[in-house]
Amino acid sequence: MPKSKPYQPEARIEHAEAFFAATGADIRHGGDRAFYSPKVDFIQMPPFEAFHGAEAYYAVLAHEATPWTGGHGRLERSFDGNWFGDAGYAMEELVAEIGAAFICADLGLSPEPRADHADYIGAWLEVLKDDTRAIFTAASQAQRAAACHRRQWRQKSFYYQ
Repeated sequence: MPKSKPYQPEARIEHAEAFFAATGADIRHGGDRAFYSPKVDFIQMPPFEAFHGAEAYYAVLAHEATPWTGGHGRLERSFDGNWFGDAGYAMEELVAEIGAAFICADLGLSPEPRADHADYIGAWLEVLKDDTRAIFTAASQAQRAAACHRRQWRQKSFYYQ
């Protein structure tokens, strides 16, 4: 009986690696949660192998890299409050999700919806119900965030493949 091959994680996507490296973001790996820490200005990601494929990893990284663009010395984006569960936090998460979609499209990635999307939908709906222009604001801010990443990528002499 032939031996089964040991699990081999999906290979990293070279142009996506180059794209995120060019941002200059402090990206740390470990643990089981992905988040951006605005106080310390770093992106925390679970290990690459914890994801169900390379595209899932880069989609989550794109989501976390979008709020990173709002940090000091970059776009300095801020919504009122921005505490977990409030309208400012929901708005930043909406920007992050739209920004991740823009970045994934730029990189030619087709990520699947994540389980945590359902957790945010209620908060997004509240924001959108209270402010009929919120989706336009979020999309505009997400476009600015994606453009910020594109500029840094181009400045580092990387190119679209």
